[in-house]
Amino acid sequence: MNYSEPCKYSIRLKEKLKLLDVENKLDFEVINKAIYWAKKYHGNQKRKSGEPYYSHPLEVAYMVSDYKLKTDIIVTSILHDTIEDTDLTFEMIEKEFGKIVANQVMDLTRVKESDHKISAGKLTELLWEQKKYDLLLIKQSDRLHNIQTIKFLSPEKIKKTIEETISKFLVLAIYLGIPECKNKLIRTCYEVIGIENEFSEQEEDLLM
Repeated sequence: MNYSEPCKYSIRLKEKLKLLDVENKLDFEVINKAIYWAKKYHGNQKRKSGEPYYSHPLEVAYMVSDYKLKTDIIVTSILHDTIEDTDLTFEMIEKEFGKIVANQVMDLTRVKESDHKISAGKLTELLWEQKKYDLLLIKQSDRLHNIQTIKFLSPEKIKKTIEETISKFLVLAIYLGIPECKNKLIRTCYEVIGIENEFSEQEEDLLM
């Protein structure tokens, strides 16, 4: 596989970034390198939907760009699962992308002390306590993208994910001031559990 070859996910992401980057603040050389590394290290990993796994972090970066247009945040979004799910290490990321990105990817890694993997909900609590709001935007976008393919999970996992989304991520979206993300989460949860509901603006405001 040629990891430097453009794919529909990387093309979509970079087109959006170029459109948003009216002040030319983004370093596309670094972003392209991050895309290459995500594709290389996630390699042949697949999502439950059958899509290549690297499509997920690229889509997360696509979502995050609506709220935070900074090179280190976009790069962290692209690499956010690499330490947890691939052979890529903190030291390798630090060498290629710097300490800030390496620390941020590590902060988003759910495998903590003694190789214990904490829940996504617990990770958001830790990030909130540490006031790492930019990373919470990444985690929120991560959940939004994941829940859009939740139907491919087992019934038990779906139930657990829905409960965690309602108890943790809906509240987080409100605190972060991103109501459009909150509304998408609500709609998706309703669709998954089989409740037909068209939200009006007034009904959505009641959930704030």
